[in-house]
Amino acid sequence: MDWSAPHIRALVTALQVVRSRNEMRAFLSDLMTEEELTTFAKRLQAADMLNESVPYTLIQKETGLSSATVARVAKKLLSEAGGYRAVLSHINPLPLSKR
Repeated sequence: MDWSAPHIRALVTALQVVRSRNEMRAFLSDLMTEEELTTFAKRLQAADMLNESVPYTLIQKETGLSSATVARVAKKLLSEAGGYRAVLSHINPLPLSKR
């Protein structure tokens, strides 16, 4: 990923300047399809569940994500970038699952 590409930098900036939950909802609604938004939300849910040591099989059952996707989320959760960890530390507890 070329994070210095102008269109990527513009997207990162756009996400940073959103000032309210309503603005974010409107932006995400314009930016993504409902299916894309749902998929991203399920990945965040999987990251939260993995962070809580929930077994892969239960995560798959609750989210509908494939085992490959859950594994990719787990790998990213442990990566040096730390994006999932950073976000989860700011927004937990999340009402993401039925636990």
